[in-house]
Amino acid sequence: MFVPASILHADLDSFYASVEQRDDPTLRNRPMIVGRGIVLASSYEAKAKGVRTAMGTAAALRLCPEALVVDARMDAYVEASRKVFEIFHDTSPLVEGVSIDEAFIDVTGLRKIVGPAPKIAGTLRRRIRDEVGLPITVGVATTKHCAKVASQAGKPDGLLVIPEGGELDFLWPLPVNKLWGVGKKTTEKLGQLAIATVGELATADPERLAASIGVAHTHHLQALANNCDPRRIETNRKRKSIGSQRAVPSGVMTGDDARMVLLELVESISGSMRSKDLMGRTVTLNLRDNNFRSFSRSTTLPEATWSSAAIGRAAKKLFNQELEFVRSGACTKVGISISNLTAPNNVQQSLLFEPGRPPEVDAAVDEIKRRFGTKAI
Repeated sequence: MFVPASILHADLDSFYASVEQRDDPTLRNRPMIVGRGIVLASSYEAKAKGVRTAMGTAAALRLCPEALVVDARMDAYVEASRKVFEIFHDTSPLVEGVSIDEAFIDVTGLRKIVGPAPKIAGTLRRRIRDEVGLPITVGVATTKHCAKVASQAGKPDGLLVIPEGGELDFLWPLPVNKLWGVGKKTTEKLGQLAIATVGELATADPERLAASIGVAHTHHLQALANNCDPRRIETNRKRKSIGSQRAVPSGVMTGDDARMVLLELVESISGSMRSKDLMGRTVTLNLRDNNFRSFSRSTTLPEATWSSAAIGRAAKKLFNQELEFVRSGACTKVGISISNLTAPNNVQQSLLFEPGRPPEVDAAVDEIKRRFGTKAI
C-alpha cells in the first residue's frame, strides 16, 4: 500500500536577491549580487556565470563583471519571510521552519477538505507570488528528504511532484551529492569507490562503504538513498541559537566601525529575542579575515537574558580581546550569536538591578522600531 505524497518542501528562490529584484524593478532579469564583502545571495543570471553564495564579492565580480552589487537589507528579508510563513501556516497547521526562506509542510489531513498535495502546493505558490511578490519552488513527496531533493531539482520557480512509488526512479539517477548530507569530502570518498549516483550508493556493499565513510554515515545515507526517512514534521522544533552578521571588503573596517557594527547586531538580535520570547546565556563573537579564516570567542552569562545592555557588555568584552586583529584591517566579517536559549518563565529573576538601560527602555525601543522601522533609532 502506497503512502500518498503529502509532504511539501517549500524553498524561496535566491531569497535575498529575489526581494531586491521585487523592490527595485531595475534589478530584474539582470545579474546582481547581494553583499559587498561576501556574496549573501545572487540572481539566477549571476549564478549562470558561476557566482555562488559565500564566495568573496571581488571573486564573484571577476566571474561576472557586469553584475550589480547591492547592500543586504535584513529588515526587508525578515519582513518578507514573516509574510511567507503566515501563508505557510494558513495552508496547514503542520509547518516546520528550517530557515528564514524554507519550510516543510505536512498536508496529509487536508486531502478530503482541500484536495491533493499537488493542488495545495500550486495554490501555495500562487499566493506567495500574488501576496508577497516572490518566486518559490515546492517539492512534493512521501518523505521529507525526497521532498527537499525535489524542490532543489525543481528550481527555479517550479513545482516538482514525486508520486508515491516513483521515489527511487527519481532519486537513483541523480548525482550522489544531491543527497541531503553529502558534502564535498563525502562525494570525493564515494568517488574513490566509483560511486557517482544515488542508485550506486543505495545498492553498494555496506561493509565497503563503512570502511570509507563510517558505519553510522553509511547506514544514514543508504537509508536516504532508498527513500527510508521516517522523520515527521516537527512543529515545536526548538531553536538552538539566534544570530546575525555583517560582511565588508578587506581593509575598510576600522576598530570603531566594527564596534558600531557589533552594537547594531546586538540591538537587532536582542530585539528579535524579545519578540520571540527567548532568553539566552551564551554569547559568541565570530570574526573572519580576508583569507576566509574564521575566529570565534564565547562567554556564558550567569543567567539567561534578553537585555540589550547585558548582551552588549558581553559582546564588547569579547570584541576587545580581538581589537588588534580588527585594527589591522584584516577583519571582513563581524558576527554575534546567542545560544543556550530558554523561555523567560524558565529563568529565575534576579533581585539585583542590572547596570545599563532598564528593561522599560528596551521595550520602548522595540515599540518605536516596530511602528517606525529599525532605522528610527
